[in-house]
Amino acid sequence: MALPTRYAHPFLPITRADMQARGWEQCDIIIVTGDAYVDHPAFGPVLIARFLEGRGFKVGIIPQPDWHSAEPFKALGPPRMFFGVAAGNLDSMLNRLTAQKKNRSEDQYSPGGRTNCRPDRATIVYAQRCREAYPDVPIVLGGIEASLRRIAHFDYWSEKVRRSILFDAKADLLVFGMGERPIMEVADRMRNGERIEDIRDVRGTAYLISDEQMRVHEADPAKRAADRKTVVLPPYESVVTDKQAFAVMSRDFQMETNPGNARPLAQRHGNRAIFMNAPALPLEDGVGNPATGEKTVAMDELYDLPFNRVPHPLYKNEGIPAYETVKHSIVLMRGCFGGCTFCSITEHEGRVIQSRSAESVLREVRALRRMGDFRGTITDLGGPTANMYKLKCKSEDIEKRCRKLSCVHPGVCENLQTDHGPLISLMKDVREEEGVKHVFIASGVRYDLAERSPEYVKELAAHHVGGQLSVAPEHVSPRVLEKMKKPGIESFERFQAMFACASEEAGKEQYDIPYFISGHPGSTLEDMVDLALWLKKNGKRPRQVQDFIPTPMAMATAMYFTGIDPLKMEPVYTAQGLREKRLQKALLLYWNPEHWPLAREALRQAGRSDLIGRGPQALVPPETPAEAARRQRTEGRDADDAPRDTQAPSAQPRPSGSRGPGRQGSRPR
Repeated sequence: MALPTRYAHPFLPITRADMQARGWEQCDIIIVTGDAYVDHPAFGPVLIARFLEGRGFKVGIIPQPDWHSAEPFKALGPPRMFFGVAAGNLDSMLNRLTAQKKNRSEDQYSPGGRTNCRPDRATIVYAQRCREAYPDVPIVLGGIEASLRRIAHFDYWSEKVRRSILFDAKADLLVFGMGERPIMEVADRMRNGERIEDIRDVRGTAYLISDEQMRVHEADPAKRAADRKTVVLPPYESVVTDKQAFAVMSRDFQMETNPGNARPLAQRHGNRAIFMNAPALPLEDGVGNPATGEKTVAMDELYDLPFNRVPHPLYKNEGIPAYETVKHSIVLMRGCFGGCTFCSITEHEGRVIQSRSAESVLREVRALRRMGDFRGTITDLGGPTANMYKLKCKSEDIEKRCRKLSCVHPGVCENLQTDHGPLISLMKDVREEEGVKHVFIASGVRYDLAERSPEYVKELAAHHVGGQLSVAPEHVSPRVLEKMKKPGIESFERFQAMFACASEEAGKEQYDIPYFISGHPGSTLEDMVDLALWLKKNGKRPRQVQDFIPTPMAMATAMYFTGIDPLKMEPVYTAQGLREKRLQKALLLYWNPEHWPLAREALRQAGRSDLIGRGPQALVPPETPAEAARRQRTEGRDADDAPRDTQAPSAQPRPSGSRGPGRQGSRPR
């Protein structure tokens, strides 16, 4: 395919014609992705493909193939080394279904936002089709779907515990976490002649082992787990039926996530097992350290790769919604040491902050300026968290030995350096670049860190907020916040005051927009009443309320499924059924007339009928005659329909281990 001259770099081949234009007979590696091909570093599979290309490999890409047969997977012929398979930037089930398990109206990563462009459990389906197309070609899984499903895991969408994704995908290797280091080593070793079945010692990879190999790791069961070289997780067969075993698995897995001290993990599944090497080491900050003699991979290298920063021309005039969100944004860092139990960032990106250099960021700003549609506004300067850039432990030795799951809970660790100086300096440099008119911070601000830096809050309020600032206190109940591993609401209130003062000082009318989660493990109706009262007292009417979604391997997901806090091994309350989840959400939206009927029901169940009325202390007004008539008509229809609906969901058997079909989940971070 001939490329228009306006593209600075050739796109990765997607057809044989593209390969021939480069003079290639065969690709070394072919990346299969469930996302549209957007040549931008925010799209993970494309970032890996460009990274491998930059290391001298011939890389092709098959975006969103028709999975109903193996033919589309033959588009580029067989790769010389391996297929790299990823579902895309999101878990494919989360991408399709809402917390209510209803189909989403739009796929953010597909042309025109069209749905049904990828299968459910896309990683498994794509791997199977690659195997059908070319049975002898190795398959390497990667991306967040494979990463978060590498061990036995609770699957919210089917309400059951599923085995490791490697078993269903029948792949040769799985790369978990951020994959640049492991995939580089695997590719280098295969280029040098090693077979993939012999590559078994790469950090950040997992593979299947035999019964005999697993028995070696299971030997000496009396030995303390702390003394083992390999941590043996409770077997799949146990965690399916035993909630306590599932909680132990979740706890033991989380304790081995620091690459400085993590040990390999193994988990039996019948007569085979999955073996996971220790997590990959973080990338070098900035330009790396060539003096070590190691083949370094640095954050700067990734963002200096030759991206066109636009969708492939095959999509013509169809926009990719996710691209429109990120095309004028800049990522400063990756990772998060917050340890929020409902969040999957730490399980995938890691707890160590990996930052770009200021020079790299400014180079990307200049690249943005050269884009034809750039009008001077950078929509986000951040990352998983807006203000963790360059933050790290004061001692590399302490960091390597630490097994804490959060650097900021229950309080900010005394060893954590919280200096916002490098970030403040970078913010100033970016907005002073020629052609830049506005630089906004759209990533969520970690307020317990921000309140330690009044200068940062002043810079933020004066120059980087477009009227509204996103902040995520999530709840007000100390008990619920403890289960979330979030700071107390007092910290948010202090930040609120600082931000309001800084905005007033800057002469701007600006507001903080808080995010909250309903239905999180630990949260009762009484807790949600307290949250609603706090919202009323503070004049807040949140329009974006997130039901809790149990994403694979998150700590809160283990609480949801087991009713046990894995860290304390104590019972934790979890809302039962779809109805209670709706009641909790209705209390957050008490001000919206559409939610008044459910909010009244929730208040009565919580024993707070005193909050139903028309006085200044009331949350919702009493039922009006019109509402009563409408309710009676609805209840009458439901009663008339019920006897005929013999296949209603309530009549269906629930999967083993299910706690009801209606529990929902959190905002993916």
